[in-house]
Amino acid sequence: MKLRRKISSAHNSSFYYAQDDHHKKRSRTVYPGIKLLLLSVVILFSGAAIAQRIKATARLDSSKILIGDQVKLFLEIDHPKDVKVGFPNVPDTIDNLIEVLDRSGIDTFETDDDFQKLIQSYTITSFDSGSYRIPPYWFPIDVGGVMDSIPSNGVTLNVYSMAIDTTRGPTDIKMPYEAPVTLKEVIPYILGVILIGAIVFLILYSIKRKKKNQPIFSRPQKPKEPAHIVALRELDRIKNEKLWQQEKTKQYYSEVTDTLRKYIEDRFKIPAMEQTSDEILDSFRFRKDVLKEKSFNNLSQILSLADLVKFAKYKPMPDDDNMTLVNSYFFVDDTKLEEIKNPDQPEKDEDDGNVEEVDIK
Repeated sequence: MKLRRKISSAHNSSFYYAQDDHHKKRSRTVYPGIKLLLLSVVILFSGAAIAQRIKATARLDSSKILIGDQVKLFLEIDHPKDVKVGFPNVPDTIDNLIEVLDRSGIDTFETDDDFQKLIQSYTITSFDSGSYRIPPYWFPIDVGGVMDSIPSNGVTLNVYSMAIDTTRGPTDIKMPYEAPVTLKEVIPYILGVILIGAIVFLILYSIKRKKKNQPIFSRPQKPKEPAHIVALRELDRIKNEKLWQQEKTKQYYSEVTDTLRKYIEDRFKIPAMEQTSDEILDSFRFRKDVLKEKSFNNLSQILSLADLVKFAKYKPMPDDDNMTLVNSYFFVDDTKLEEIKNPDQPEKDEDDGNVEEVDIK
């Protein structure tokens, strides 16, 4: 009996060992399948959780417009940055009644560190009155390699026509209203007129200057010196050159008389450079109020002596040369045009304006 029990216990123990090995082998076969199934479920639920966080929206600037007016349709989608999103293809005509006139690019806005918003706008219009439903649009998404799509909401566009009073019968078509002219519209015309006027003025100005043999552009001339200043400066030059002492008597008298003739032209407006000595004296005889008798006699003496030297080969005495230059100084000083003094200016010296002594020895 003891021997049977031992054999029986040994048999039972070997059975248990065989059963344990069978369970171990079976568990090794079942567990990998369960793990794969659980992993698939986890991925599916995580993708669904991410998809629930993605939101697509469609909206209008205004749901009510008149026939022919334009309105903006916006398609938006909020999604995590690691999800790839595509935009739906909106046709040029929606339900054959709503026309898409223009579409913008896709703008991206970051809402926070993990999310961003994509927006695309469409300019739409309609030329038939009624209420039109814009259907939802589907956005394709890629979540970790799993393809899916998210729909937007649908929107309704109400298009109204102008109210017509049928009780009045047929009426004339109203003319278009004139819009007020703005400064922005007028500025190009104003600038064009100014430019044309400047061109015309430049052409006429250049023609006028060309006729006068003057340059088109020139520097402003300096103020003209008084006639007596120019004449006295020339007489000083003649005195310093002392031509009569160099046997250049004829040149000396010619330069003295030319200086006086230019002075007479500028001071009295008499064409003395083109007149003879007698014609110059006759001009002063008709204008007795502009020249004193003493000045007239001095001028007559100078011109007469100069004519004798230049045309009759007369040889004057040294005193005649001296008196000619002295009388020229006195004639210019006695007939010069006095400037109007400003009371605010300091008075000149008493000796200012007096004729200096002429030493021609």
